[in-house]
Formats: sequence, C-alpha cells, structure tokens
Amino acid sequence: QVQLVESGGGFVRAGGSLRLSCTASGRIFGHFTMAWFRRTPGKEREFVAAISGGGVTKRYAGSLEERFTISRDVAANTVDLQMNDLKPDDTAVYYCAARSYWSSTFLPSDFGSWGQGTQVTVSS
Repeated sequence: QVQLVESGGGFVRAGGSLRLSCTASGRIFGHFTMAWFRRTPGKEREFVAAISGGGVTKRYAGSLEERFTISRDVAANTVDLQMNDLKPDDTAVYYCAARSYWSSTFLPSDFGSWGQGTQVTVSS
C-alpha cells in the first residue's frame, strides 16, 4: 500500500504562484506513475498532470502545461506541482495519486492510491 501526503496548498491572488508537494511512502517503486488531480465542489475529480516513474515523460490536461509544471525526485519519493499565473478557476482541492504503470489515459479510477488533498484558493 502506498501512502501519499500533500502539502503546499493555500490562498493566493490571481497571477500568483504555488508549489504543491506530495511525499510517498510504503511500497513505492521507481516505475510508479504519479499524478495530480483536482476537484471543485459538485464536480468529479479532473486530471491535471502526470509524470512517469523515471520522470522523463509528462502529460498535462489541456492548456495547463503553459502554467503548471510537474516534477519528481525519485530518490526522495516526492512529486511536485509548480503552478504559475494562477486563476480563480484553478481553485480546487488538489490530490496526489499513484499507480504502478504508465498509460496514456488518466482516469481517477485507474489510480489506487490517493492523498488526502490540499486546498488551493485563488482570489480574483
């Protein structure tokens, strides 16, 4: 079982930046795919970004790549999400997730391990 703990959420004004971090422990392997999802009230979790086990391959949802950057430290079992030029629509609870394989699809149901989430609030 993989345990995931997010940190780094908070309150920021539009145009500002935040860096989220996720620390993994337990049965972590270097090939685990790590991802970030987010959820706003009344909506399903939506995919934000993912990174392969070695950190070479990254995927982003839509145009988020222009403002968000996912990275990982394999030795430290951490994955970060740098978020720049934040907008009020980015307000959500952000979740870290893990699965043991890489795939081109990123459905929440494909990820077996989740963190508790961290709140990001962006004011206009």
